[in-house]
Amino acid sequence: VEAVHLIADGKAPRIPQPEEGATYEGIQKKENAEIPWDQPAAALHNWIRGHDKVPGAWATIDGQVITFYGSSLLDASVPAGQELAIKGASRPGLVTKNGLVIFGNDGKMVLVRNLQFEDGKMIPASKYFSADETTTLELTEEEKKMAEDIR
Repeated sequence: VEAVHLIADGKAPRIPQPEEGATYEGIQKKENAEIPWDQPAAALHNWIRGHDKVPGAWATIDGQVITFYGSSLLDASVPAGQELAIKGASRPGLVTKNGLVIFGNDGKMVLVRNLQFEDGKMIPASKYFSADETTTLELTEEEKKMAEDIR
């Protein structure tokens, strides 16, 4: 009760908290989450994982900011895939059937599963080169009848 009265009267002591030993990190901003490419694969993976989901680690690909989500270290031989130039990376990434493989400066690999474009559209990284393709849904006669019944 005494503490409440001191606060109400404006007489409570004010002791500034020292920053030494503080563990709080401020809110991360998107502009600070660009992937620093000159690192080993484990550091790249930790960077992507540490910024997943907000604000999202990003890189520039084809002049567009692409955000990387869902990384894991890849301990295998270099998979087959289509090369993808990434601004700042020492070597192009590979779009494979499992996702986007990126390389650390130690030659080791990281697999990224999802990519998000600036417009908010998210795709599996393995579909990067087919992202613009559209597919149409074709219903069988039975499915058309079911759709009518539901309507």
